[in-house]
Amino acid sequence: MACPAQVAAVTCPPLASTLRVAKEGVQTQGPIVGAHTRSEMSGPTPFKMRLVHLDLKGAPPRVSYFSEIFPLFHALGANGLLIEYEDMFPYEGRLRLLRATHAYSPSEVTEILRLARLSELEVVPLVQTFGHMEQVSAFSWEFVLKHAAFAHLREVAPFPNTLNPHEAESLALVGAMIDQVLELHRGARWLHVGCDEVYYLGEGEASRRWLQQEQNSQAKLCLSHMRAVASHVLARHPGTTPLVWDDMLRDIPQDQLTASGVPQLVEPVLWDYGADLDIHSKVLLMEKYRECGFPRLWAASAFKGATGASQALPHIEHHLRNHAQWLQVAGSGPADMLQGIILTGWQRYDHFSVLCELLPVGIPSLAACLQLLLHGGFTEHVRLRVENLLGLPSLEAAAIPSEGTGSFPGSDIHALVTQVSFYLRSSVDALLERNRYVTGWFSPYHRRRKLIHPVMVQHIQPEVLSLLGRWSALVQQLETALQLAFYPDAVEEWLEENVRPSMQQLQDLLQDLSEAATTGPCPPALAGTLVGTAEGQGPREG
Repeated sequence: MACPAQVAAVTCPPLASTLRVAKEGVQTQGPIVGAHTRSEMSGPTPFKMRLVHLDLKGAPPRVSYFSEIFPLFHALGANGLLIEYEDMFPYEGRLRLLRATHAYSPSEVTEILRLARLSELEVVPLVQTFGHMEQVSAFSWEFVLKHAAFAHLREVAPFPNTLNPHEAESLALVGAMIDQVLELHRGARWLHVGCDEVYYLGEGEASRRWLQQEQNSQAKLCLSHMRAVASHVLARHPGTTPLVWDDMLRDIPQDQLTASGVPQLVEPVLWDYGADLDIHSKVLLMEKYRECGFPRLWAASAFKGATGASQALPHIEHHLRNHAQWLQVAGSGPADMLQGIILTGWQRYDHFSVLCELLPVGIPSLAACLQLLLHGGFTEHVRLRVENLLGLPSLEAAAIPSEGTGSFPGSDIHALVTQVSFYLRSSVDALLERNRYVTGWFSPYHRRRKLIHPVMVQHIQPEVLSLLGRWSALVQQLETALQLAFYPDAVEEWLEENVRPSMQQLQDLLQDLSEAATTGPCPPALAGTLVGTAEGQGPREG
């Protein structure tokens, strides 16, 4: 995947500044908002295709959730999907071992495509064919190269990221994956073949020997594999055009890129998920690609999954700025070259990382970004339209109550995850670190030694039980909602990462209280200091 490693991890502040500016109708660092915006003055969005990216290598939704969410995608302004199946695709034969436990069946893939057609969403499948092949290891080519049966095809033996381009079996494996995917996606106009972030390329033994030969280079090696993959697609599926992430192409000299023949075979996808992307550099890069012979280009932004590997809530303001700047790039670059934009929504940074924002939690960000693209800015009118479409009183996360808000599919997950993210850890930390009875009379020292005055149990235990009860009820609601949208392993992973550590702290505190209360009276040295203080007085003298 075009991994969002370039974007520094950030917290998720409220949208107050963006919404305030939207209400005032003024410009801020690009046309996020404004009284007069580009599309309102000059016509429709420059992006003919607007694809929503579904990253299925983490928390893949059940097909039933797609049936609910696809019509909303269409209503928000999307007209296509980029589906990155990874190990959720129902590979057959030798490739069957790539399937995840809950991989979609062929009939489920057919149903996903039918649902997409009903909502007028054109599907572009994505198959990793070079970098990020952990899927054959333990997780993407991460998902391929993690498996022992394909480990010999790694570029560097210990690392499952990159395919060895010198092995004939490597291209045969890629070709088999492509053919199986396109067999279920007959008539697809595009196939995304990945080819981004090919880490360790040139570091394998075969590559080192090859690179020692005169006129060979890492760029030539990359282009050769890219050309071979694209040629396979075009030979076996002549109506399908390969797309590639562009990061491996950016620094290749223009004459070498032109001479490689790759520009006649693929359409690059220029990706940048930053809130401060360099517009001028992007325009120059588009000019370079045009001069190299690429007939069409794509852009890729992000609506979630690009501001931190463990981010739970989208930083909507960041994503709005990213899309606003892509509009500026589109308005400044070579005319009519941009085929469309892919709004990426990464679910993991790679197969070995934790889950980031779940798809239902990212819907408000996606809605805001799609509407910004359609209207050319994020005005007060656009903001109100987004809130109306989603049934939300406000896009500002802090304004979302725990339940009963939002009418979009998964709005209950969005509201409950927001509550957990904002308040669970902080409420537990407040009890453990700022409650005067806990910090003063049941500190880690006391807990290890099971020391407590009985009156302190009466002060601490009810508060712990109350907090644990409130959060247990909310977490049960969340778990039920998650199970309707996701498979059990995703539910288990998200709860274990985001909920259980804090809940365990409360349970451990209760357990320690119970054990301390049953060990008998506290030592005489401590007894005289407790009674008066427990009643709100200072420690006794003498």
